[in-house]
Amino acid sequence: MKKVSTLLLIFCCVNLIACGKGQEINGHSTSTAFRSVKGLKNRLPMAKRVEFEVAFWTIRDSQKDDKEFLTAVDGKTPEQIIEAGKLIYQDRKASGFKDYESYKSWEDMISKFDQERSDQDNKRLKTKGNPDKNKPNDSIIYKL
Repeated sequence: MKKVSTLLLIFCCVNLIACGKGQEINGHSTSTAFRSVKGLKNRLPMAKRVEFEVAFWTIRDSQKDDKEFLTAVDGKTPEQIIEAGKLIYQDRKASGFKDYESYKSWEDMISKFDQERSDQDNKRLKTKGNPDKNKPNDSIIYKL
């Protein structure tokens, strides 16, 4: 009986350790990173989803090399990704990055992307012949 309880205790500890990284991006490969982001995005409140997505793709756009990109996002939480995205935005904005000229601030850019997402969702819901009208639009391309 002692062996069973010891094994059960070890099993529970291992599960708790493994579950501790559920709010972080797994950056072992690009496919696991993208899968992690999709899962994390779905767990975020609606107000933070677009900001997290834009921040992640801003980091991806600034880190062209896969290895550097994976190092930059591995183990990061959504809040850390958003902060990193804001820093990249500020650096690019200060250096005169052409695509950011139309935005006054990070918040302005996020609100415009959020509005685009809402418009796309509304347009998709109005379109006839859509078999799944309640499914959120998981893919959107942002020009960064």
